[in-house]
Amino acid sequence: MSSLQMMGKTDSGMVRDHNEDCFLVLPDSGIAILADGMGGHLAGEVASAMAIDKVTHYVLDAFKNTPKAKAAGALGSSYESATLVEAIKVANAAIHEASMSRPEQAGMGTTIVAAVFHDNTLSVAHVGDSRLYRFRHGTLSLITEDHSMVQELLRRGLMTPEEARTSQNRNLVTRALGIDPLVEVDVSEQQYEDGDIYLLCSDGLNDVLTDEEIAAVLAQHSDNLDFAAQRLIADVNARGGPDNVSIVLIHTDGRFSRAKKGR
Repeated sequence: MSSLQMMGKTDSGMVRDHNEDCFLVLPDSGIAILADGMGGHLAGEVASAMAIDKVTHYVLDAFKNTPKAKAAGALGSSYESATLVEAIKVANAAIHEASMSRPEQAGMGTTIVAAVFHDNTLSVAHVGDSRLYRFRHGTLSLITEDHSMVQELLRRGLMTPEEARTSQNRNLVTRALGIDPLVEVDVSEQQYEDGDIYLLCSDGLNDVLTDEEIAAVLAQHSDNLDFAAQRLIADVNARGGPDNVSIVLIHTDGRFSRAKKGR
C-alpha cells in the first residue's frame, strides 16, 4: 500500500481564458509532475502536456525495465534522480522538435518540476520557475531555485526580495523546456520524514501569495490536502487571479515502496 497521499488542482485564474498548466500524480509509483507552458495560440498547453507525457512514460518505462541493482546515476546520484534528468532532457528534445517543425507552435516552451519518492528519499528535478516546497514541523522551505531573471539579480545582490516580488520581469525565465535543443536540468535529493507535506506549484501561486501565507494555509489544513489546495487557489483568485495556478500536494507517511505490478 502506498505511503503517499497525493492530489492536485489547477485553475485558469480570473484573467486568462485558457489554462497552460498541466500536472500528474501517480501515488503508487511515487511520481508527481507539474508544468507551466508558454507560447501563443495555445502552444503553451501543448508544451506542458507534452512534457508531462514524455517524462511520465520515460520514467515508468525505466523503472519497469531496468533492475535497480544496475542503477547508479552520475556523480553518485540515485538511479531515480538520473532517470528524472534523462526523462526531462528527452521531453525537451521532443518539444523543441515540435516547435521547429510546426509553425503554429513555434517558440513554445514550458517549465517543469518533477518529484520521485523512493525508499526514504525524494528526488527533485526542475527547469524554470515552477517550484517545490517542503512543509515540515510548521516551517515552509523552498527546495528548488527558480531559473529566472529575478533570481539571478537576487543572487548577485542587485535586487531585494521585496523588489523581486513586484518586478515586472519576475516571470522571465532563464531556462525552459523546448527553447533550445539541449537543456540543463537541476536535480537534488533529500531524506523525507513522516508527516512532511510537499507542494509543487506554478508561479501563479507564489507570485500572489507569500511563503508565510502559503505556510499558514498548510498549517491550518494539513489534515485535508484537498481543502488546502482549494483554499490556496481561492486566496489567489480573491486577489485577482492574474495567472493560471496549479498545485500538487503530497503527504508522506512512512517509508515508500513502489507498487509491484504482477506479470
